[in-house]
Amino acid sequence: MLDNPPLLRIHRGHRRPDPALLERFRGAQTSHLVDAMDGRGAMDWRIKPMDPGRAAFVGPALTAFAYPADVVGVMGALGEAQAGDVIVVANDGYTATAVVGDLVIGMMRNKGVAAFVTDGLARDRAGIVATGLPTFAAGIVPSSPAANGPGEVGAPVVCGGVPVRSGDIVVGDADGVVVVPVERAEAVLQALAAVRAAEAKAVAAVEGGATETEKVRRLLAAATIVGG
Repeated sequence: MLDNPPLLRIHRGHRRPDPALLERFRGAQTSHLVDAMDGRGAMDWRIKPMDPGRAAFVGPALTAFAYPADVVGVMGALGEAQAGDVIVVANDGYTATAVVGDLVIGMMRNKGVAAFVTDGLARDRAGIVATGLPTFAAGIVPSSPAANGPGEVGAPVVCGGVPVRSGDIVVGDADGVVVVPVERAEAVLQALAAVRAAEAKAVAAVEGGATETEKVRRLLAAATIVGG
């Protein structure tokens, strides 16, 4: 028999990355970051912005776990958040009720939170968009949750299939959300520079009229031809 857990458990003491380090990630495309991390780091494809036109953000994660059909973890994260944080709420991908709505998103905006990300659902899309806060969820549903707990803030979570710890660097845009483990930040930035250089070269080739790449040419040259 299990004892009932605390209504809300808060883990403190994580370090937020230096603002100068975060700024070096600002404007990075999520697709480029994934390439820089060998194809890893992107949350599940269903986690998308409520407003693709206002989706770009970067900031340190403040993690939370909200039990399915409950928002105590979200309330705890709102209370713990500092300006610039990205609140990342794991909700076990629950799809019967929302985990956040426009009023809570508005309060997060008022606190200076940089973005909200969940693998659960949201409600009140119009109101969320009106707040201007980048908000990412796996979908929209009108059903509201309860606030009975339990919930947890600050502990490691898995959101959208990606491990996230408070203090990790989270980057979002219209394509989705990417998590950069903070201890890998410098290495990822170095790899990102190489990815950007390669992308710039490829874009220039396409704009110059290219119809195939050298890799495609090699594949075609080595192909086994049947018939014809």
